[in-house]
Amino acid sequence: MRVPLSWLREYVDVAPDATAEDVLESFVSVGFEEEDVHRFEISGPVVVGRVLSIEPEPQKNGKTINWCQVDVGEAEPRGIVCGAHNFVVGDKVVVTLPGAVLPGPFPIAARKTYGHVSDGMIASARELGLGDEHDGIIVLSTLGLDPEVGTDAIALLHLDDFAVDVNVTPDRGYGFSLRGLAREYSHATGAEFRDPADRDFAELQPGSGFEVRVDDRNPIRGAVGTSEFVVRVVRGVDPSRPTPPWMVARLSLAGMRSLGVLIDITNYVMLELGNPIHGYDLDKLQGGIVVRRATDGERMTTLDGQERALHVEDLLITDGSGPIGLAGVMGGGTTEMSGETRNVLIEAATFDPVTIARSARRHKLPSEASKRFERGVDPLIPFVAARRVADLMVELAGGTLTDEGGALYAEVEIAGIDLPRGFTQGVVGVDYTDDEITGALEMIGAEVSEVDGGWFVIPPSWRRDLTDKWTLVEEVARIHGLDRIPSVLPTPPSGRGYTALQVGRKRVADALAAAGFVETPSFPFTTQEQNDLHGSPTGAQLSSIRLANPLDGQAPFLRRSLVPGLMQTAHRNISRGLVDLALFEVGSVFTPEEGVVYGTEIVPPLGQRPSDETLAELNASIPPQPRLVSALLTGSITTRQPGRAAEHVDLSDALDAVRVIAVAAGVEIAVEQTQRAALHPGRAGALTVAGEQVGYVGELHPQVSADADLPGRAYVLELDLDRVLTLAGHRVVAESLSTFPAATQDVSLAVGVEVPASEVRDALVEGAGDLLESVRLVDDYRGEGLGEGQKSLSFALRFRASDRTLTAAEASEAKMAGVALAAERVGASIRD
Repeated sequence: MRVPLSWLREYVDVAPDATAEDVLESFVSVGFEEEDVHRFEISGPVVVGRVLSIEPEPQKNGKTINWCQVDVGEAEPRGIVCGAHNFVVGDKVVVTLPGAVLPGPFPIAARKTYGHVSDGMIASARELGLGDEHDGIIVLSTLGLDPEVGTDAIALLHLDDFAVDVNVTPDRGYGFSLRGLAREYSHATGAEFRDPADRDFAELQPGSGFEVRVDDRNPIRGAVGTSEFVVRVVRGVDPSRPTPPWMVARLSLAGMRSLGVLIDITNYVMLELGNPIHGYDLDKLQGGIVVRRATDGERMTTLDGQERALHVEDLLITDGSGPIGLAGVMGGGTTEMSGETRNVLIEAATFDPVTIARSARRHKLPSEASKRFERGVDPLIPFVAARRVADLMVELAGGTLTDEGGALYAEVEIAGIDLPRGFTQGVVGVDYTDDEITGALEMIGAEVSEVDGGWFVIPPSWRRDLTDKWTLVEEVARIHGLDRIPSVLPTPPSGRGYTALQVGRKRVADALAAAGFVETPSFPFTTQEQNDLHGSPTGAQLSSIRLANPLDGQAPFLRRSLVPGLMQTAHRNISRGLVDLALFEVGSVFTPEEGVVYGTEIVPPLGQRPSDETLAELNASIPPQPRLVSALLTGSITTRQPGRAAEHVDLSDALDAVRVIAVAAGVEIAVEQTQRAALHPGRAGALTVAGEQVGYVGELHPQVSADADLPGRAYVLELDLDRVLTLAGHRVVAESLSTFPAATQDVSLAVGVEVPASEVRDALVEGAGDLLESVRLVDDYRGEGLGEGQKSLSFALRFRASDRTLTAAEASEAKMAGVALAAERVGASIRD
């Protein structure tokens, strides 16, 4: 919300020498965030001049320019070239002299043009930053001004004002008005606040004779669309009258352009009081006003010229002809005020915030009006706002306020709040006195009465956000300064902290990051095709869950795998020249159970805790969401260096990543050859823990890589991390290190090519017993010297005892025991 300083000074005392930074600091002290400072980027000399002569001069390009002599209060007139034609000799105009700088920045200097030296420029409204009007220059008499020649035009047109911009949070809708922010400035500085809504109730009554009624047959959550609705009639307005410069300047600083005196007045009062106003051309109305919901298939044309298909939840302003306005969002085109308007019907109202918010989003029509209504407008302000608009139309547009009008009245009920004595101090940690607490609440406009054990507080009508004792405590802390709150490190209660699964996830993520992988979280949305292609880590066949309202219509399903997201991230990085990648993600996937229908029609009401039954049904409507860990590698594991070629990523690097995860999780992960649709045949492995499949690893199928625009080979792995950590248990015990030397031996075994190396390894480990400390596959040979259909697997074995130095005979005996078991299980034989 932009706050012009001159406007702020009307309602609260601001120090004469206050700077923009001083004003912003005051707003920050009461909880607002500073955004910016807005000024008219203009510097003088800019003065009032009188046109002494005009000499039209046709040009070869068909344009006619005027060579003018202009009196600017100096000894000699200035010769100025001007292309506008909306002025005559004797008119007083705004002259920017050499040395001035206009918005842009556009410096003014004497320059030769069209055969003359133009010693300045006669300015238009757009050139001064006062609006978009550029059809001609400013003639001061049309603004009702007759200043002395040579007068400073910057001050005359209020271009020396500035506005501070503060961010208003959604719960503080009252801050979208000068009234609300002036009150807050008063809270911050202690300056006197003058409420522009403080008027005699009798003069606010709209009169009678104009029918106004509400016919809401489809209220949202039982809330009728409008509770207060007042109309007043002003006759005999002159829409051609100029908007006074002070109002134009304030609207411009507030971010609104001038659109004519009638519309400017309604916008001005909206900014002043926070209640959006709409004006109708009374002569275009047919009958009275009815506020109702739209009917199925109904349409209307809004002020922006768009014909809109209406929804049955949309609240409409209607007359005998049908819809004339989308309530609280935008008026209709059939009854808008124009240059021919002579009689105006003024509407001020409050509308249901939920209704307005839904309509604005449904029709993609965010407006200044909807922004205020959806946050809640003071229910006591519409009568004040309607009278304020009427007064300004009488004063500035020459109208006459009649006793015609009508209104809908509603009893404004504001729920009181019990604030126990001592509660504020206990929450904030500051020893406030009783007077400080009640003084702060009364300062913001609340009614405070003392009761047994504390106070009974009735919040002000404009503070819809004050709903319980905690929000009252926040106000006390805010008014007395958040800097009074002590910085105390809380003592955590025992037994709290990360769960075992959370600790395990962090440990795995840290281990992968330490191994050189980069974590890249991605969105959980994908396509049916990607879900079917990559499946689940265990290979189970699952259905996909489709979102009812997806952010991206091309990816409307929830993911069952993290791999598609990693592939998208890899493609994005490769397209930007980063081709050597080691990525991982730890995240949730969505695995629906067979036969279970997910989703619910339940929408719990706001402002109250759902019941246990409602929470249970909501939780049951959500599918299981296990956390997986996935990784993708592509490019080079080491780049080319002097004397060394680049080393490209291969399957062994993906298997190393699996081992990193296994060590961090505290489990042993076995690899068995498998087949998966997304992986290269023969280069895919199933990952198991204690005989249970928990994931897979392998090279992406070349076609899958090509479809994802991944050049070269890419390797992926994916594990059900929650299941892995569950199988690991809660404690990982480190083995003691033996101080005795190791005995190393090798063995080469001939087996059938169909036998997995893991089965041979498992047999060696089991047969060799506890003396075998390590076994590692070092060669897989297939060629001469072997029988048909055979391969040779060479293993490096390391033996060690914890209590003695092993002899060669003991190591050989353990090795041969392993060979014997391998021969029994898979038909292995020692290769000569």
